[in-house]
Amino acid sequence: MAAGPLAGVRIIELAGIGPCPFAGMLMADMGAEVIVVERPAAQRSLGGGGAMNRGKRSLVLDLKKPEAREALQRLVQRADGLIEGYRPGVMERLGLGPASFEQDHPRLVFGRVTGWGQTGPLAQAAGHDINYVALSGLLSLSQRPGQAPTLPATVVGDMAGGGLLLAFGMVCALMEARISGRGQVVDAAMLDGANLLGSLVRSLAGQGHWPDLPAQNFFLHSSPFYDSFECADGRFLSLGAIEPAFYQELLQRLELTDVDPALQMCNEHWPRLRQRVAHRLKEKPLDAWVALLEGTEACAAGVLSLDEAPLHPHQLARQAFTQVGGQWQAQPAPRFSRSHTRSPGAPPQAGEQSADILSELNLPEAVIAVLLKDSLPSGQP
Repeated sequence: MAAGPLAGVRIIELAGIGPCPFAGMLMADMGAEVIVVERPAAQRSLGGGGAMNRGKRSLVLDLKKPEAREALQRLVQRADGLIEGYRPGVMERLGLGPASFEQDHPRLVFGRVTGWGQTGPLAQAAGHDINYVALSGLLSLSQRPGQAPTLPATVVGDMAGGGLLLAFGMVCALMEARISGRGQVVDAAMLDGANLLGSLVRSLAGQGHWPDLPAQNFFLHSSPFYDSFECADGRFLSLGAIEPAFYQELLQRLELTDVDPALQMCNEHWPRLRQRVAHRLKEKPLDAWVALLEGTEACAAGVLSLDEAPLHPHQLARQAFTQVGGQWQAQPAPRFSRSHTRSPGAPPQAGEQSADILSELNLPEAVIAVLLKDSLPSGQP
C-alpha cells in the first residue's frame, strides 16, 4: 500500500474547536503525523476536536506552566509545522509565537486560523461563523423574499473558510519551505476564506447575472426550478434545473406540459408557477419523487438528514462514510489514483499518548512526571 501524500510530514496542533481541528484532521487523513496538544480537562470546552482528532496522537500540556512550554518548544523543533487558532497575540504572550522559533527552526511553517485575521480593526474582536459569513457578503446570498437570510451553522465560515483554507495554506508553505529552506506564517482568516468562497457569485454579478433582489434571482429561493419543496410526507425535495434542457425535463416529469420552457427566466411568471410546482410535489411522498426524478436530467435530490445521507445508494456505492464507535464519519477526500489516505478510526482520548510523546523529547524524568499529572481526568490526584 502506497503511503499517504503527506507521509513524513509532522504537524503540531494546539487543540481548539472547529477550523483548527478540521485542518489537522485533513492533514492526518492524508498521512501526516499530527500531534494534538490538548489543555488539561478543566480547561477544555465543547469537547475539543472530538471525531476530528481521528488519526492523530494526543498530548496534554498546561501551557501556563513553564515546563509545558519547554516541552512544546522541543516538540515543535522536531516538526515541520504548527497550527493554532488562538486570538492574535496569545501565542506571543506565552513566548511561543513565530519569532521564538525563527533562529533554531527557520523552516517551521506556523499556521494561524482566526475569524478576522491577524491584523485589521476587528483582529481582537470576538466573533463566530455567522459573523464572518455576514461580513463577507455571503450571508445575503441565502435570502428568501421577505425573510431573514440563513445558512447551515459552522459550514461556510469555520470549516470551508477557515479549516480548508488553513490546510491548503499549510501544504503550500510546506512545499515552498522544501525549496527555500525557510518557513513562514500562514494567516488563515475565516473572513478571507468566506470572501474567496464568493468568487463564483462575484463573477456572475460582474457579468450581470446576479440580480440583487431575491424575487428576481433564481438562486435566492424565488423560482419554481431552484429551491426545496415540501412533499406529501412533510419531507423536502431539492430542485436545481437551471439549464434549459434540464428545466424542460423537469416540466415533463412533473407533467406540467402546458408551461412554456422558453419563459424559464421571466421572473414575473415565477410566483404562480412556484405555486403549481409546490402543489404538484405535495401530491406524493419524497420517496416517490426520488424514484421518478433522482438520477435524471431534472436535477433533483431528496433533502436528507445527517443520519440518512450515509445510507443513500450513491454514498454507499462510493463508500463515502464509515461508522466509528457507532457514529458516522465522512471518509477522507479527495481520492487519489495512487496514494492511500488514512482510514478513519476512533480518536485518541485526550493525553492518550502523553507518556510516549514526552519520552521522545529527552526531558528529565521529574519534569515528565509533573507534566503527566495534567493528563489525568479532572479531579484525579
